[in-house]
Amino acid sequence: MARAPRIHVAADFTVGGDVVLPDGAARHLARVLRMGEGAPVRLFDGQGREASAVLIEAGRKRVVARIEAVDAGMGESPLAVHLGQAISKGDRMDYAIQKAVELGVAAITPLYTEHGDVRLKEDRASKKLAHWQAVAVSACEQCGRATVPTVHPPMPLADWLDERDEALRLVLHPATDRALARETAPPSVALLIGPEGGLSSIEVDAAQAADFSPLSLGPRILRTETAPVVALSLLQYRFGDLG
Repeated sequence: MARAPRIHVAADFTVGGDVVLPDGAARHLARVLRMGEGAPVRLFDGQGREASAVLIEAGRKRVVARIEAVDAGMGESPLAVHLGQAISKGDRMDYAIQKAVELGVAAITPLYTEHGDVRLKEDRASKKLAHWQAVAVSACEQCGRATVPTVHPPMPLADWLDERDEALRLVLHPATDRALARETAPPSVALLIGPEGGLSSIEVDAAQAADFSPLSLGPRILRTETAPVVALSLLQYRFGDLG
């Protein structure tokens, strides 16, 4: 039996209540999947609640679901990781965000770095931020998470470092042989990933001054969109819910 589609809806869930689905999801259900009245769907509010529902209206212009049951969402890691990801061009940033969400990241901040070649003006930054948040929502729909991680507005690396208070802070740096230490599971982690050209020596020094420890992922240099996948997998295996 096919799994019911999961859809993010920013709404209050009440058993017996009706929810009008967002336009994009409505078009997908009615026109692509050709789902009709009585079809089951799963809804999540992005704040940790999930609902079982059935379609009671499935027209070309409007799709409505009726809530049958509400419960706490699943799929959240006990390890809260805030990913600081240098902005990369094209689909690479989308890939990094998508996979980070699948691997349980709690928050993501796109970063401007010295060697990064992306600089967004205010209007374009707003559009990009909305796009990246939509990527995070889509990843949650796919992977079963009911809490959507926040993608924060892009900021300079120095500002992000100033805000950090996580118990464990790590910066990926190939010029070190330090692997992930076997230590007590921290309640929170800040993970810094540089751009394709790497962080500058000044930026690495600034990270270390902010109590970030250099971390190596092995002898090979990973692409900026691959590095968070590997690093988050290791963190979740060591301290989270992949072990």
